[in-house]
Amino acid sequence: MSLAAIPRFIALDDALATAGQPSEAQLAAVAAAGFEVVINLGLRDPSYALADEGKTAESLGMQYVHIPVEFSSPGLGDLARFSEAMAQAQGKKVFVHCRHNKRVPVFVALDRVLRQGWEEGDAFAVMRQAWTPDEVWLTFIDKALAQRPRCS
Repeated sequence: MSLAAIPRFIALDDALATAGQPSEAQLAAVAAAGFEVVINLGLRDPSYALADEGKTAESLGMQYVHIPVEFSSPGLGDLARFSEAMAQAQGKKVFVHCRHNKRVPVFVALDRVLRQGWEEGDAFAVMRQAWTPDEVWLTFIDKALAQRPRCS
């Protein structure tokens, strides 16, 4: 199975890809492609989530991190946990997903700006390839960016 079959799959570089919710077979394709870490920002909603994605990912030899982010109310604590997971996964091939690949590009962009030192324009241009955030998410982005230290 091809990674392109995963809903809204985007390879950002050789070590980072994002997507919507994969099936079990698609998760196996993620493992076969050499991904070592799966970070899931989606909820445990039985209408779309796998019954036990963590167990499936681990059985395929991948580390699994679940950070459930409410789509209608993303939090700075969620972002902090995501950035910590990304820092711990440094040097590994990482697959990050949620239900529709909308939460993920915002979190990736904010992590790139706040932790990795990317320019906002570059980080958010990549985000906009996947999704244009709505008002809830624009407010969250502003709140997250306001937390960073300012140079005096």
